[in-house]
Amino acid sequence: MNTVGPYHNRQETYKYFSLPFCVGSKKSISHYHETLGEALQGVELEFSGLDIKFKDDVMQTTYCEVDLDKGRRDAFVYAIKNHYWYQMYIDDLPIWGIVGEADENGEDYYLWTYKKLEIGYNGNRIVDVNLTSEGKVKLVPNTKIQMSYSVKWKKSDVKFEDRFDKYLDPSFFQHRIHWFSIFNSFMMVIFLVGLVSMILMRTLRKDYARYSKEEEMDDMDRDLGDEYGWKQVHGDVFRPSSHPLIFSSLIGSGCQIFAVSLIVIVVAMIEDLYTERGSMLSTAIFVYAATSPVNGYFGGSLYARQGGRRWIKQMFIGAFLIPAMVCGTAFFINFIAIYYHASRAIPFGTMVAVCCICFFVILPLNLVGTILGRNLSGQPNFPCRVNAVPRPIPEKKWFMEPAVIVCLGGILPFGSIFIEMYFIFTSFWAYKIYYVYGFMMLVLVILCIVTVCVTIVCTYFLLNAEDYRWQWTSFLSAASTAIYVYMYSFYYYFFKTKMYGLFQTSFYFGYMAVFSTALGIMCGAIGYMGTSAFVRKIYTNVKID
Repeated sequence: MNTVGPYHNRQETYKYFSLPFCVGSKKSISHYHETLGEALQGVELEFSGLDIKFKDDVMQTTYCEVDLDKGRRDAFVYAIKNHYWYQMYIDDLPIWGIVGEADENGEDYYLWTYKKLEIGYNGNRIVDVNLTSEGKVKLVPNTKIQMSYSVKWKKSDVKFEDRFDKYLDPSFFQHRIHWFSIFNSFMMVIFLVGLVSMILMRTLRKDYARYSKEEEMDDMDRDLGDEYGWKQVHGDVFRPSSHPLIFSSLIGSGCQIFAVSLIVIVVAMIEDLYTERGSMLSTAIFVYAATSPVNGYFGGSLYARQGGRRWIKQMFIGAFLIPAMVCGTAFFINFIAIYYHASRAIPFGTMVAVCCICFFVILPLNLVGTILGRNLSGQPNFPCRVNAVPRPIPEKKWFMEPAVIVCLGGILPFGSIFIEMYFIFTSFWAYKIYYVYGFMMLVLVILCIVTVCVTIVCTYFLLNAEDYRWQWTSFLSAASTAIYVYMYSFYYYFFKTKMYGLFQTSFYFGYMAVFSTALGIMCGAIGYMGTSAFVRKIYTNVKID
């Protein structure tokens, strides 16, 4: 038996035997181990005591009885009122059953007491399990309720590899809307890439022509000519960003999140990770730890190029930025889980294991990455000299202000992913298994292209307004996607789910905040990387006195 909990709150789960169910006579079960992913996801497996042998049919047999005093009856009534249902596993195949039901006017409550199991086998493997709940018994205080089960074995043609297919929902995930949304985002990508290349080709060609013409004028004409545009800030455009320590740590973390997303999606496309409890989370943690050098390399090299001196501090901040955010949220939610006695409360041993991974795997690998980054690409090799005195930034129209550009920058990237967000949210917060990782891969690629295009256009307008503070603007205008995703999660909570209670609500908004922030940092890093390449390119091609 795994857990029991209210149907509408998927994450609010309790041990199966926290309800006063009784245990059968059989005591032990072989080969069971708990993985890190299971411990973090609140899987609490306990043996039911049902005696089931391979290919041995069992007629309806009573395996134990519940002595129903007032306290136990109240526990069952509360569970039935809140639509509690339980999950159990037979040979790692999940089965769900409902605890009981109330009559129409909600006065009498009934418990299902008879578990009717039908198990399909192919050769010597179990390939299919069905559970029917029968034996409706009214809950009356101070009576004994007998719990019974039966097992029927039948031959099945399902292959062992395909035994999870019946849990997938193709009509939901491969709906026309899903295909249409991908097509729609693809059109947007083509439009945006076209727009960016057109702006750059036409405008930059004009700009280059104008600047070359100015080269040919004599000094008198040049003083009279009205010089404006992005060439004017060439002495300041490669000036280090403000707060370079935090900035480079964010860029490093963003590159690492991107690497993790890419690798996990590829692994999920090749391996069916949904067939094992907690394997998705275990894979993500392992890949995150293994890709730490990526974080160190990009963060460390950027910090060195910006002339940063405190590189050890930068390495620590870069290494612990994401783990601290995730663990902090988990720690806060854990207090509520402990108060609720929920199975989601993370055991102390698991917390220690996660901390050990942070200190003994992530930190050393980050150090390796940082040293490589500083030595291989830590030298500032900018195409233009940086002036000693910063140039004053001229007045500009309100819509050219960095704050406005940042707010508008996230709209298009969010537009390209929000339908996929619906499918991902539904598989996480409702009872669907997400398996279309090909779609997710396409959406990730589309998101990257859209983000880079949008930040390049934003940066071009900013530089043309002779404002050289493009580093933070390019990062934040891409990262503002996170704000829109978080706002969408509010809409999803109130209109698409029926969640209730402090535990589920804090779990939802806490982890949604972590998800949105990580997505924002990833988009910001992608946006900055693309823009940085663009800025280098345009200033390399221009002739500067």
